Amino acid sequence: MSDISLTASMRTNLLSLQNTQSLMDQTQERLSTGKKVNSAIDNPSSYYTAQSLSNRASDLDSLLDSMGQGIQTIKAANEGIEAITSFVQQAKAVANTARDTSGVAEAKSGTTFTKFDGDVSVTIGNETYTVAVNSTDQSDMQKLTEKIKGDTKVSAALTATGLTLNYDGGVMKVTGTDGKDKVSISIKANDLSFSATIDTDSRATSVDQFNQIVDQINQLANDSSYKGVNLLKGDDLKVIFNEDRSSYIEVKGTDLTAAGLGLKEITNADWGTNQGVDDTITAIEAAVTRLRDVASEFGNNYSIVQTRQDFTENLINVLEEGADDLTLADMNEESANMLALQTRQQLGINSLSLASQAAQSVLQLF
Repeated sequence: MSDISLTASMRTNLLSLQNTQSLMDQTQERLSTGKKVNSAIDNPSSYYTAQSLSNRASDLDSLLDSMGQGIQTIKAANEGIEAITSFVQQAKAVANTARDTSGVAEAKSGTTFTKFDGDVSVTIGNETYTVAVNSTDQSDMQKLTEKIKGDTKVSAALTATGLTLNYDGGVMKVTGTDGKDKVSISIKANDLSFSATIDTDSRATSVDQFNQIVDQINQLANDSSYKGVNLLKGDDLKVIFNEDRSSYIEVKGTDLTAAGLGLKEITNADWGTNQGVDDTITAIEAAVTRLRDVASEFGNNYSIVQTRQDFTENLINVLEEGADDLTLADMNEESANMLALQTRQQLGINSLSLASQAAQSVLQLF
């Protein structure tokens, strides 16, 4: 429009209106977007700084999901440990029951017998031993019991088969104390005859129960995985805490199957003696200690990841607030600006109208 001549006052008013309209356009954009910096043109420094903060917040936000999944993996392992601990304690109860189980048999021939000279026949299992007895040494049941026990070969056989021979309450008693399986013993002398079988097959039931528990421990360890990571079977877990992967924690997995805990399925022969049961109980107690140690370690790792997750959430909020401080518009201020600009625009239009009146007066000449 350079070929059109405007008076100085009209041009001044026109430029003022154009400037007012530009400011109104800018204010309207801020009101519609809520931001005072919408592009690098508005404020390069604020725009790129805010973008950097927002990008970091976005990167950290993506790591929050990984942290959450890491927490769930540790929780799955912890649940497995608690269940396995319950099974191990149950196994100990079964072993204690087996330890307390033994066969008992008593002589039923009474407390007195006819004095005699001669030998006493003692049969233990498949072996028979002869114990020389005379009436001078043997005058009652108690002395006869001591005489038989004192024989070297009989004493060794009793020990080997886990039997104890003693005098108790007026009778000769044989007790199976080491859980031997069906050991027969008989003692014969004149009118005294004693025969018994020590049967400790009741431990077989405990053996089956124990083996069932061992199998359940293995199944639980297998089922304690989360998204393909099983900390109870030796898998490791790495949880990243920052965007450049320089901050992280490695949760070391461990083998908490029955074999990893030092437990195994047993046979009747394994618990054929009390020492065998005692060895199992010792292994169980060691397993419980290890389970508690691993649970404590996993609990510490859980707390670390949880704390870092909370920190990351708070840091994301800080970054986003910082970006907003640089780019968000003050809506109250922008609303006031818009009202002022609208008033200025109206005044400019009125001023332009007044400035054009001088030119309009020329029309009156025609």
